[in-house]
Amino acid sequence: MKKTERLYTKLDSINQLVSLIGNRGDRTIFRYFRDGAYCSLSYGEFYELVMNEAAGFEAAGLAGKRIAVIGETSPEWVATYLAVLISGGVIIPMDKELDVTEIEKFLSWVNAEGIVFSAEFNEKFENTVKKHKTIKKFIPLEPGDQSSRKILPFDKLVSLGQNLRDKNKFAPAKRNPKDLAVMLFTSGTTGTSKCVMLCEKNITSAINSCCETVEFYPDDTIVSVLPLHHTYELACMLSAIDYGFVIGINDSLKHLMRNFGEFKPTGLILVPMIINAMYKKIRAEVNKQGKDFQFNTAMLLSNGLRHVGIDVSRNLFKSVLAPFGGRLTKIISGGAPLDPDMIKKFAAFGIQISEGYGITECSPLVSVNPYYAPKPGSVGTTVPCCKTRIEVTGKNDLGYNEGEIQVFGDNVMLGYFDNEAENKKAFTEDGWFRTGDIGYIDEDGYIYITGRIKSVIVLDNGKNVFPEEIEEYLAKISEIAESVVVGRKSEENGSVNLVAVVYPNAEAFEDPNDRQTVYKTIYKKISALNKKLPTFKVIRAIEIREEPFEKTTSKKIKRHLVK
Repeated sequence: MKKTERLYTKLDSINQLVSLIGNRGDRTIFRYFRDGAYCSLSYGEFYELVMNEAAGFEAAGLAGKRIAVIGETSPEWVATYLAVLISGGVIIPMDKELDVTEIEKFLSWVNAEGIVFSAEFNEKFENTVKKHKTIKKFIPLEPGDQSSRKILPFDKLVSLGQNLRDKNKFAPAKRNPKDLAVMLFTSGTTGTSKCVMLCEKNITSAINSCCETVEFYPDDTIVSVLPLHHTYELACMLSAIDYGFVIGINDSLKHLMRNFGEFKPTGLILVPMIINAMYKKIRAEVNKQGKDFQFNTAMLLSNGLRHVGIDVSRNLFKSVLAPFGGRLTKIISGGAPLDPDMIKKFAAFGIQISEGYGITECSPLVSVNPYYAPKPGSVGTTVPCCKTRIEVTGKNDLGYNEGEIQVFGDNVMLGYFDNEAENKKAFTEDGWFRTGDIGYIDEDGYIYITGRIKSVIVLDNGKNVFPEEIEEYLAKISEIAESVVVGRKSEENGSVNLVAVVYPNAEAFEDPNDRQTVYKTIYKKISALNKKLPTFKVIRAIEIREEPFEKTTSKKIKRHLVK
């Protein structure tokens, strides 16, 4: 595949992005469901919403203040993000799955003065409105109780802004691109949460790098699936707006396939868990129809022909592609490791998966597989806005220098809010950000991630085992839906053994409630896997879970809760 010209506008500011939106008139930006009805919004209408809301913040005395936003993905959520920034404020995207007491604590910690929230928080915030010390204005998207003077309904905020603009008394604020613009709470997969501070230069550098490195075009359609407070989804959303995409908004993971059929995406931004689930649904349907032989033959034929330059994948797998809207050709995967075999399987269908790597502290994009020269198993090459290096701790089995991946560039955060101790740990003496991820870089500049420092299991013989590596092998076992590998001390001799904690894939068993059969089947598959692993990586025991692992809203398993 050849490298193609990228058609996007390189940004210097969020004001510039908002101006782009205003120049696109009647072109559709969002398609979504509301109150059971199918809705759409044009770029021109969205521009007016953003500008009126930004002016509304000024009219309400909130311009330049710290404003939080919480709730499901919606045009109003995205508008709030942009409006706070162009009115000179600091936007604080929040996880809607957090407990209210946790939300209150975070808002106080960062001295937030306003919060825009969706209808599900109307009741949840009743006591918060009465007692919270820093929030001066609660802005519900849908009016509920308006008895408090602290409540300013979203419609009224927009109306105040419209009046101000009608009098020509509002203009977007000019901001130093290196000043604080965004505050993000990390997902807390290790049991702690920090507040990442990003500037506008961080955000625009990530948008520009995203647009420059992935093969999307202005006429593409995507579906927003992941929660917007997650930096990965947010960066992709803003990049899509820069390109000029049509963006479908998924209203529920339960309705995902229905929405794919409705929105007919050409591309998707996903995490491995959803990609794996998509493939398992495809295989389950094939099994249900008794067409395993035909399916496997078509896979072999598609792969064989593509190797000699003939691509008939989309004709061979027309029925497979139909539930996804029939137009899907590309998926960007990030947030967690993806099984390289999954990339090959989707390629046989005519869908290219490009795996990337990022971290909230890097806004979040660090690397992505080039669409014109991908290497499955790698997370790609470093994006234009930064540099990467390895702090070498040794050589791996392949002969490459391995160690912590470190990043330097325009995408790297200002630091953690109110946390000098963590800031000192986060950066090297020469200013490079420590990702905490272990990996290596090959001779072509492709990054490979092999583990995470915090999850490493140290065995009695001094060997370091990164559980993520073994979990990738376990993910290939069809009877396993999810797994976490932990180190447990043996009661017999006190040595540390590797234990696989497994949540079974119910669809792979005739009777998922037959625990003995489930255990024996998974035990047999893991025993076969053990024969292919080095002795020190062998799984010594398995434990079967009856419930899925608890996850962050970006679908990462909370490892610290697996005891």
